[in-house]
Amino acid sequence: MSSSGVTLDAIPKVDIDKSGVFKYILINVTDKNKQEESPVTIVRGYAHCNYHSDILDEVEGKLQPLQCEVLGGGRISHDADFKRIKIYGYSQGFGKADHEVTANIIKDAYPNYTITISDEGY
Repeated sequence: MSSSGVTLDAIPKVDIDKSGVFKYILINVTDKNKQEESPVTIVRGYAHCNYHSDILDEVEGKLQPLQCEVLGGGRISHDADFKRIKIYGYSQGFGKADHEVTANIIKDAYPNYTITISDEGY
């Protein structure tokens, strides 16, 4: 267990806003004190963050002292009423996340949703 009490297996894989269009990042989280543990890949996306780096700042603050490595970013359009999530675009600062990986992680958290990906758009 890290000194903050956060363990890799206790971190939710997905934390995104309940609806709307917003930026997201795909992150590998590791515990530098337990290098034998595999990293956990998580998705984070919030409308209140104007930049992808703002999401990282927020996540790092919550997960201290765990290490966060951004794998890329993009945008998510989350339509809760119709149970649809669209993953698309890229981050100017972190590059494009692997939307296929993102979709697979989100499918586990939103099993009754239709999830689509696209390389179109910013």
